[in-house]
Amino acid sequence: MDIPNVIGDWHDYQSDELAGLRVRVHGLQRGVPPRGRDDDAKSLTYVSFQVTYENRDTKVHSIDLSRHPKHVDVRVGRDGHAAFVDIDGSERISDYNLYPQRRVTAVIYAAAPAGKLKQVDIQISPEIDDESTFGYLWVGGLGVHENSTRASTRASTASHSVAGEVEQFLKGTAADDT
Repeated sequence: MDIPNVIGDWHDYQSDELAGLRVRVHGLQRGVPPRGRDDDAKSLTYVSFQVTYENRDTKVHSIDLSRHPKHVDVRVGRDGHAAFVDIDGSERISDYNLYPQRRVTAVIYAAAPAGKLKQVDIQISPEIDDESTFGYLWVGGLGVHENSTRASTRASTASHSVAGEVEQFLKGTAADDT
């Protein structure tokens, strides 16, 4: 991964077949699925985030971000422990035809120990046009505002989080390019 994505960033697919298609992970917050807690998430803290696909191409793409365990992977804490992804409580995108100039969003629920949610890594690897795609990664943490990783504004917690580290990396990379 050349440049990491922080939560809230759009990522454009680079292949010729998927040119014009982009994805964003955003809206990381505490939240319990509408259907209630899963028994496997007992004593864990739930978080939710949104995955949005946008089609800026002139052709239709079929998006499948659903039940397959490889489609969404959430890791928490400095050591990257696996979080529980509540597939049954999440909203899915299942074989959805995404037409040009349209968006589709899924809300994903995950659970982990509260102390580890300061550092969250989310990998999204859907099937697009019936083909598995490479997993793109977003980093962030609970309590870090999406705008805190931008140069114009900062949250007080950003300097001590993964999002703050990513911001410093991006600033260093931009300085090296000039």
